[in-house]
Amino acid sequence: MECVACGSEATSERRDRTAQGYRRFRCRDCGRQFNERSGGVLNRTCLPSDVIALVVFCRLRYRLTLRDLSEILTLRGIEVSHEAVRDWETKLLPVMGDALRRRRQGTRRRSGSSWYVDETYLKVRGRWVYLYRAIDRDGTLVDAMLSEHRDIEAAKAFFRSARATMGFGPDRVTTDGHGSYPRAIRTVLGKMVQHRTSIYLNNRLEQDHRGIKGRIRCMRGFKSHDTAARFCREHGELRNLLRPRHRNNQVVPALLRCLRFARGARIALTIMQAA
Repeated sequence: MECVACGSEATSERRDRTAQGYRRFRCRDCGRQFNERSGGVLNRTCLPSDVIALVVFCRLRYRLTLRDLSEILTLRGIEVSHEAVRDWETKLLPVMGDALRRRRQGTRRRSGSSWYVDETYLKVRGRWVYLYRAIDRDGTLVDAMLSEHRDIEAAKAFFRSARATMGFGPDRVTTDGHGSYPRAIRTVLGKMVQHRTSIYLNNRLEQDHRGIKGRIRCMRGFKSHDTAARFCREHGELRNLLRPRHRNNQVVPALLRCLRFARGARIALTIMQAA
């Protein structure tokens, strides 16, 4: 294992372990002592990485508040405050989200690719903000972005983010007809991209908004824009990873549904444990 201080490979493992059971090492070049979790975002946390990763996974996936998770841990003899759960969430969500976006960058590229773009409303500190979201024709997430405004600059920023996330642009974009979209599509995605405006064609995305709406309904609201943006974007990434269907109206047997959920959950938990 490389030294977290100088990067040297001249390290030796010590016989003792940390309180959480992690191996300890010593660098023979700089004399620094460290363990398996040193240098990561979970360094100096009070619980093992697998427990913390499971708590953050449940926080993002299920309709549980911070205090709900704190009480569940108390039932297992682990006393932590809800603020500790919030701190774990702040550290792990960006790591998981970035890894999941890298996994799907450049995938599902094919001729005639179509994006469905729409925005929904959320409240942050008592003020309405706009959550831009896009999916493809199979219901797979393209990108999500929270903005304080609904104008052409926000639309341009969203399309730039979506193109960078996917690694390519679409051949066709369907929106609800808001005036900011035509110019933003021509400027960012190019004049060759077909722009369709129909509230009926966007029904699939309107229904998909229920995922994030249902998740935040049990919460007391967001206190900062950064927290809301991080939570909404990474919730979309995890929800997309755990989707049982790969295309619309696909019939998925119960056993296959369980296998796909277990595989996706294992990927997300592995990413967070290694953070």
